Amino acid sequence: MRIADLRIDGTPTRAHVDAAALEQPGAYPPSYRAFVAHAGWGRLFGLWLVLPPVLPGHADGLPATGDALTAFVRADYADSRADDFDWVIEPDGSWDLVEHLVVFGISENGHHLLWDTSRRDAAGEFAVWVSDRGQSLRRLGDDLEAALPLLSELAGPLAPAGHDVSPLPATRAASGSAAGAGHGEG
Repeated sequence: MRIADLRIDGTPTRAHVDAAALEQPGAYPPSYRAFVAHAGWGRLFGLWLVLPPVLPGHADGLPATGDALTAFVRADYADSRADDFDWVIEPDGSWDLVEHLVVFGISENGHHLLWDTSRRDAAGEFAVWVSDRGQSLRRLGDDLEAALPLLSELAGPLAPAGHDVSPLPATRAASGSAAGAGHGEG
């Protein structure tokens, strides 16, 4: 499955995407940039929300939302490590890996899509992982495009027939709120 072949239900939502941040050299992996350029902001396979970099004043973007979710995921795994719950990094993870994972997407049911930022391959890609609400770590592929078949499989019956991406409206950040202020920055 190729990113360019993803079927979009209508017109992708891109007006709030920060194109300059997206194209900044080395800032984001090529497969992620290709995904956001093609699909914009939307629901992938009826379940997954890949967070794009957004212009100031908008929510649901990188880096602010991703940074907040990354801090949450790392704290959750740190608690599990302190309690010797080694099973939470199964089947593919390690405690060292957790320190290098960065959230770039979420699911409607609490899963997190993560990059392993400790290693970039020759093409500039990060491996893609999924955390099942802090209860497991599974490697999905060498990049976002390689992860698409497994993301589709994980969506199962939630995946809509006839298209792969359902565009979502851009959301403005709540003014004055801590979360809204953070979202508007990234």
